[in-house]
Amino acid sequence: MDDEIELEDIGSNPAPGRAIGDIIAARLTRRGAIGAAMALAAAPAAVPAGAQPLPVPERGGPSTLTFPELRQQLSQHHAVAEGYEAQTVIRWGDPVLDGAPPYDPMAQTAAGQARQFGYNCDYLDFWPLPAGSRNSDHGLLCVNHEYTNTNLMFAGIGEGRAARGRTTAAQAAVEIEAHGMSVVEVKREGGTWRSVPGGAMNRRITMNTPMRISGPAAGHARLRTNADATGTRVLGTLNNCAGGNTPWGTVITAEENFNNYFGGAAATTGAEAATYRRYGIIAEPSYAWFRHFERFNLDREPNEPNRFGWVVEYDPYDPTSVPVKRTALGRFKHEGATHAIGSDGRVAFYMGDDERFEYLYKFVTARPFNPNDRAANRDLMDEGTLYVAKFEERGRMRWLALTHGEGPLNAANGFHSQADVVIEARRAADLLGATPMDRPEDVETNKVNGRVYVMLTNNSRRTAQQAGPGNPRANNVHGHVLEVIPPGAGTGRVDHAATEARWEVFIAAGKPGVDPGTQYHRATSDQGWLSCPDNIAFDSKGRAWIATDGAPEFAGIADGIWAADTSGHGRGLTRCFYQAPTGAEVCGPCFTPDDRTLFLAIQHPGEDTGSTYENPSTRWPDFEAGRPPRPSVIAIVKRDGGEIGS
Repeated sequence: MDDEIELEDIGSNPAPGRAIGDIIAARLTRRGAIGAAMALAAAPAAVPAGAQPLPVPERGGPSTLTFPELRQQLSQHHAVAEGYEAQTVIRWGDPVLDGAPPYDPMAQTAAGQARQFGYNCDYLDFWPLPAGSRNSDHGLLCVNHEYTNTNLMFAGIGEGRAARGRTTAAQAAVEIEAHGMSVVEVKREGGTWRSVPGGAMNRRITMNTPMRISGPAAGHARLRTNADATGTRVLGTLNNCAGGNTPWGTVITAEENFNNYFGGAAATTGAEAATYRRYGIIAEPSYAWFRHFERFNLDREPNEPNRFGWVVEYDPYDPTSVPVKRTALGRFKHEGATHAIGSDGRVAFYMGDDERFEYLYKFVTARPFNPNDRAANRDLMDEGTLYVAKFEERGRMRWLALTHGEGPLNAANGFHSQADVVIEARRAADLLGATPMDRPEDVETNKVNGRVYVMLTNNSRRTAQQAGPGNPRANNVHGHVLEVIPPGAGTGRVDHAATEARWEVFIAAGKPGVDPGTQYHRATSDQGWLSCPDNIAFDSKGRAWIATDGAPEFAGIADGIWAADTSGHGRGLTRCFYQAPTGAEVCGPCFTPDDRTLFLAIQHPGEDTGSTYENPSTRWPDFEAGRPPRPSVIAIVKRDGGEIGS
């Protein structure tokens, strides 16, 4: 986690405005910390700092979740609640396409990796087969591959960040192919999930896959390169973190920490230096790709970074389709993008910019979704309004339009068109006075209650001046979860296009009685608290399944999955369901339509200080001598075949 924070969460907002912590503090000062946490639910109040939680029965208590709670651990192995089993579905290096070589960590090639399952799996999406069905035993698993741990991929290269700078051209070429996405056919047969190598719809999307650029930035001079004079074509996608999908049946994947891959003197001296700085691009990045390949060298291709940091759309059922970078949704370090159909038929996409003191965004399409004509929705994401969030006291918030010509977004401030606005979305949001957040990561909509859940993983650089009763830690290492409540939430006619909404704190993480400012259901057990919320998913009952990233460093426990009701008497009562092996975070929680399988991406197992290829902190999931740890997708099922959580 130390290495990951150093590389990704650099904190490049030069003058953050009033932070979310201040606003939460002010609000909770008015209403009281206990009342604010649970004001909208008919549920027991949260535990104030220093209070002891009530004991919870082994199965459930006021929660509708009946699994026996898992005891927290930090181990080389993973663990899941009693009555469930975790099955390994596919691992880094396993075959995806026909002709893929068998996994051999000592004989890796770029050509081989391009046909094998990529590294560090993140976002997951399950698409039933046949298309349009609700089959929960056969489908396509769409998987993001965010980044690579060089020190765990290659022998003799050392450890940590320095290892990335020592890669040869051949090793860097393997890393390039290990990024991107995999589409893999999966089946459950005899109660066991397995992947289908060479499936007819299987696909690898990498940094060498041709893509189209659409929307307001397409063709702009700042996106043109020596290889693409049109500014409308680009090779590949990288650092794909979370994602989402569309109501017309496509996947959208988010480019996050693209700043890690581009280097050169132009980072500080070139025409785009100010923009580079706002996005954290430096002359000597962590990866060595710019030393081996011109497209990553800012001195040769100064506009190439402007072609990354977007949301990318592709068709999971068509392996020949060309992915599209949708620039209308803005350029920043996207953690994900999740959709919701508003009461007027327009589609909203909610997005977080995962860095300290960055912002929460949404994009609303100009036209409504047409459920009867898929072709009519093909370019729906190219026209609409991009907004950034401004949180206010008394539980109110506003969505501020990032529209060229409105307010400060004009030529006097360097914005000559909407293309400039979306290319420099962060600076545009700065000028509008958006609220700096504590690492807004996954943002997901709950279809059952109509609310939007914002995962604020942490902010260890919050100053004492920004602390307050709602989050009294000057160093918010444990993070919290916000609920955004659009007009009409809970009525079946939610106005996701509205420019105003309400907000509440759902959970303030940390250990009750130890960490100040925590907020949970009062019956949360001594195993039920969590740290560093990162991803969230909802089952068909609207219950939250929260994945964490950073708990080993900040809380001394493994990252994992915690589940909680979002309404009723068990609202906010988190229960520990799964814990990952040491060094790993849990990503992409994804349910099959019948709620009987929960897929999880186990990313960077063994990413601990001092861990190397030769001497990793774990050899999960193979536990074979000489084999490094392998990022993998697992399927959790209930041994009796029932629904997860019930």
